[in-house]
Amino acid sequence: MIPPKPRTNSPSAPPLSESTFLILVSLSGAPKHGYAIMKEVEALSSGRVRLSTGTLYGAIKRLLGDRWIRRAARPDSRSDRRERKFYVLTGRGKRALEAETRRLQDLLSVARRRAASGGSRSAD
Repeated sequence: MIPPKPRTNSPSAPPLSESTFLILVSLSGAPKHGYAIMKEVEALSSGRVRLSTGTLYGAIKRLLGDRWIRRAARPDSRSDRRERKFYVLTGRGKRALEAETRRLQDLLSVARRRAASGGSRSAD
């Protein structure tokens, strides 16, 4: 079986889901383990997006396959009863996040210009 080609976030690439976007934003600061990602996504979205573990780890698997994130060394030396896996953005992931941020900013600019001009022109 041939592995799927990693996604790119070129101008013709489909938009990212809100969950994927927030996971990438969460990882843009420092390496995090799964539970920390879940909590930060919830905080970033003001509680609107709550990832189940299945959704989170499915997204992590896809993002690893796309090479947008990679496993990272534990950022501290504390020992833990559970071996937590930490993740960090790759250069490819940072570029995808930047491209999606620009796309969202462009959409916001269009909406603001339209709202400032009094809304849409209808054919009524």
